[in-house]
Order: sequence, then C-alpha cells, then structure tokens
Amino acid sequence: MGIEIPEITLHDGLRIPAIGFGTYSLKGNEGANAIKSAIDLGYRLIDTAYNYENEGAVGEAIRRSTVPRKDLLITSKLPGRYHTYDKAVVTIQESLYRANLDYYDLYLIHWPNPQQDHYVEAWQALIDAKKWGLIRSIGVCNFLPEHLERLKKETGVLPSINQIELHPFFNQEEQRKWHEENDIATESWSPLARANEVLKNDTLQKIAEHHNKSISQIILRWHYQLGAIAIPKSASPVRQLENISIFDFALDAAEMAEISGITRPDGRMRDQDPATYEEF
Repeated sequence: MGIEIPEITLHDGLRIPAIGFGTYSLKGNEGANAIKSAIDLGYRLIDTAYNYENEGAVGEAIRRSTVPRKDLLITSKLPGRYHTYDKAVVTIQESLYRANLDYYDLYLIHWPNPQQDHYVEAWQALIDAKKWGLIRSIGVCNFLPEHLERLKKETGVLPSINQIELHPFFNQEEQRKWHEENDIATESWSPLARANEVLKNDTLQKIAEHHNKSISQIILRWHYQLGAIAIPKSASPVRQLENISIFDFALDAAEMAEISGITRPDGRMRDQDPATYEEF
C-alpha cells in the first residue's frame, strides 16, 4: 500500500494529487521500471512530455503496474514546433499512440514560444481535443500573465493549470498570486532546484535539522504549503518514497517566510525566460 497523497480540485472539476512524479530523462526499460516503482509507492500524477521522448516508457510503466488506469493522472505536453492547429491535433493523437493510452488526464502547451506566435492556435487545438474526449483537463507551462490573458480574450477559456519553474531560489510570488486570483493551479517544475546549491544552503539545512527531515522534504513541504503541485523526479525508490513522505509535519509561518526569502531577482536555473525563450 503506497502513501496516500492529498488532492486538489482544478477549476474544471478534475481532482489531482498535491504532488506528482516527474519523468524527464527516464527512458526505456530502466525508465519504465523507475516510473512503475513510483506508482507502486503511491504516486498517481505522472508527468511526461512529447519532447522527453519517453511517453512510451510511461505507458509501459502503467501496463506493468497493478494500479488501474482510472486511478492514475497522466500529463503530457505539446512541443513548440507543433503549435499550428493541424499539427497540434496530430501531435496530441501521436502522444496518445506513443503511450498506448485512450486519453490524457492533463495535456499542456510546453512553452508559449511568443516569437512564433501560434500559441492561441495550439490552445484551440487543446480545447477541441478535450471536447473529443482525448484530454480530461487542459493547461499550459511557462505562460506569463500576458499570454494567459490573451488565451482568455481570444478563446474564452483559461488553463486549469500552469506548470512553471518554481523552487526556493525562484519563488514566483507574483505569478502565483496571478494564478490564485484567476483560479489557475500552480505546478512546479524543477521543484528542488540544483541539488549542489540547495544542499549547501544554511537556511534549508537549519530547518531540515529542526524537523529531522531531509532538505528535499523541507522544500517539497514548502511547495505543498504554498499550494503548488511539485513534480520531483528520482529513479531511486528510496528517494521516491522520501519525496512523498512530507505529510507528517508542517512548516510554521516563519520557516515558510525564510524559505521564500532565499529567492533571487532572477533565479531561473537555465535563463529560460518565457517572454523570449523558444522551444523547438
């Protein structure tokens, strides 16, 4: 019996776990085994993407697992090179074929790619794919408020979720506030930032020692108390279990503020600013 994870409800009614499992770079047989391990331990929200080239490994992990498909929530993402409407529709279908799934629970636009300026077309394709039953809930990644406002203006539909870079070195306070005001769930990619930096951070070390928890557990608890859905990745079953063992303690307001205070003016790890970054 795996760990039970609290759920949150998206604005379209879909209930999803408050922490998920990232699969970036988990491929082939080893990847499928690592993802199956995560499912066995209690993860139910599994995050992949077309560009990760491992939708097949995710599908294989689902088939190897004893957890019914209906109890899992699988996310994938549309890559930047397929934002035009017709290409987006085909790519959503291809994503499903790769994983051998009938539907995705969440499907997201991976980056807005504003220079190409086809993200509204891509969003319309997701809206239609949801109507056709290929997707249960639709969202985006890395969209700034200006991009989100345009989606609402031109389609009348706001994403249920926006997956953004979010970690103690880049706490995204303003973006999170905008999401909250517009009933969009915040999901955190790279929630643990760079291991070599966080493990050396005095503030995080002090709080971890106080709670007798690992630094990773402290950070993931911080995400949870912010209301953000973290999707940590690990191939190690020990680390996988550690990362979801965060519901037996709580950070107080001062500790939350201390962790949020680690943020930097631009703490992005790879300088990927959605206002200019273009994903292939």
